[in-house]
Amino acid sequence: MLNILTNSAQGAGMASSLIMVIVMVAIFYFMLIRPENKRKKEAEQMRSTVKTGDKITTIGGITGTVVNVKENRIVIETGADQVRIELEKWAISSNETAAEAAKAEEKKAKEAKAKAKAAKKAEKN
Repeated sequence: MLNILTNSAQGAGMASSLIMVIVMVAIFYFMLIRPENKRKKEAEQMRSTVKTGDKITTIGGITGTVVNVKENRIVIETGADQVRIELEKWAISSNETAAEAAKAEEKKAKEAKAKAKAAKKAEKN
């Protein structure tokens, strides 16, 4: 009889340990893995949408304007003396032109929302 009770107690202990491990894996997934994958997708999309005329910054800190876009490489023009450098697309850290456009679009959306809210408020009065 005592043996049955200890076996069931050990089974309950193992079940709670297993649940704890599953909870830890879920926490790691939602706190670490998922956000990292999202950042990678956003960076890949940003690199694939680079076009001629965009102002970019590389991972190494070089800034310039895109002059030519190839499948896996870009050519940027940097500095007052117009030095051209050919780089791999994966070396792009940020696209300032796209970031500025996104900020302007966000600002327009906020203004439109504020106008709609003001119109709704004026309609009530």
